[in-house]
Amino acid sequence: MCCELLIGGSRSLKEKKRVIRGLMARTRNRFNVAVAEVDHQDIWNRAQIGIVCVSNDAGHAHSMLEAVARMFDSSPDVVLCSYEIEIL
Repeated sequence: MCCELLIGGSRSLKEKKRVIRGLMARTRNRFNVAVAEVDHQDIWNRAQIGIVCVSNDAGHAHSMLEAVARMFDSSPDVVLCSYEIEIL
């Protein structure tokens, strides 16, 4: 899954990194998935996050990634602009 996020309260790359690190840590701990910032590292108010889940059931993987998207959408620190789930 790939998510486009806006970081509304960020005024610098340092603030962005603080917000993104916290969000990625909460995601890893809650869902046991791999998470990384994959694009827009030099833009202080925007981030693209990649999330990977491994499962033998495509339906379970899809529902888990949907739950991650809902968590991002409900976060007060970021705005979820878009996301795309790809099942391989």
